[in-house]
Amino acid sequence: MRRSDKARRIVAILNELHPETPIPLDHTDPFTLLVAVMLSAQTTDKKVNEVTPALFARAPGPAAMAALEVEEIRDLIREIGLAPTKAKNLRRTAELLLERHQGEVPRSFEALEALPGVGHKTASVVMSQAFGVPAFPVDTHIHRLAARWGLSDGKTVEKTEADLKATFPEALWNRLHLQIIFFGREHCPARGHDLSRCPICGWAATKRRVAAEATKRPAKAARRRPTTTSEADR
Repeated sequence: MRRSDKARRIVAILNELHPETPIPLDHTDPFTLLVAVMLSAQTTDKKVNEVTPALFARAPGPAAMAALEVEEIRDLIREIGLAPTKAKNLRRTAELLLERHQGEVPRSFEALEALPGVGHKTASVVMSQAFGVPAFPVDTHIHRLAARWGLSDGKTVEKTEADLKATFPEALWNRLHLQIIFFGREHCPARGHDLSRCPICGWAATKRRVAAEATKRPAKAARRRPTTTSEADR
């Protein structure tokens, strides 16, 4: 199957399964979205949404965030992975927004990526979800699924992003980014996944890929399977 034909079929399936694409991270404006995305690295969206209400109550904007001590920010986000580093980055980013951008979140990839703790993926999420600029942020779900579906070789996230942008129309990028994330969470897990039964992997993955993951699945399942009832209850 040609990649363009495969892309059209994938879009049709995602539109059917995920017609609505709410932004997973709770926020009220570009600044709170930027903060939430910065916090989400190596942490689930659910956990971020649990800690940001208290953080945003104390620091709803750059001026208030910059006025907090790093230790207070760290305490407010202590349940988040890498909290000490993220606290420092949040405070310094808030300071730079005030110093360089009149307290506003900049609307350019270059300016966003110049902020501490803001990489290309974070900048892409903010540009697409806050400002509607076409982007294709590649997280772990998208990186994995693009490789499974034969849309990229999966060697680097940069290569995956370039391949996806070349495969899908630009007008669909922002929506597809979220749809693929939702699909990955609900239908296409990283471990113990039977590709042959997946709504997309079942026909999009190559036979070689299906066979390769099938050989891994029993071993992984065996390692996770508790040996006694008491172990399962712990």
